[in-house]
Amino acid sequence: MSARAAARLESLGFTRVFRYQPGKADWLANGLPTEGKYADVTRVGDLARHEVPTCRLGDRVGDIAERARTSGLNVCVVVTAERVVLGLLRPQALDADPSTTVEQVMECGPKTYRPHVLPDRAAEYMRKHELDSVLVTTSDGELLGVLRRKDAQREAADGQPANKRQQESGNK
Repeated sequence: MSARAAARLESLGFTRVFRYQPGKADWLANGLPTEGKYADVTRVGDLARHEVPTCRLGDRVGDIAERARTSGLNVCVVVTAERVVLGLLRPQALDADPSTTVEQVMECGPKTYRPHVLPDRAAEYMRKHELDSVLVTTSDGELLGVLRRKDAQREAADGQPANKRQQESGNK
């Protein structure tokens, strides 16, 4: 909302006024709280697993492989100190020579979804590309979690197409 609108709400006694300049689409893309008729619709951000193994470019595969395997996700997300996603180690990369650096075997620029996307859209992508999971990030690329295909498929099982629900919710 604009600075003027925020000031007016505060002048009316509202104490929890949020001024978010980038706009509604960016608000949703960052997984921030929503209100209204479709606020309770389950989105990929709701389904994503937030406890995710992460690593850095210079880490050795041997140092992170076991942690990734025992996480239940069987992946390790390559991030910066600010948790911005740089890449992804999928199961086959975790089997690389233990002395290999993460940077040498990571998948660069992995597919990501914003938290406001509906699960069936992500489930269809993962099915088509034979992936077990995709990353959920903010619009700035900050890691929020990992969405597993089986979780997205389970939620999308109601059969209503994503584009129909998006039109109804105003998220075209």
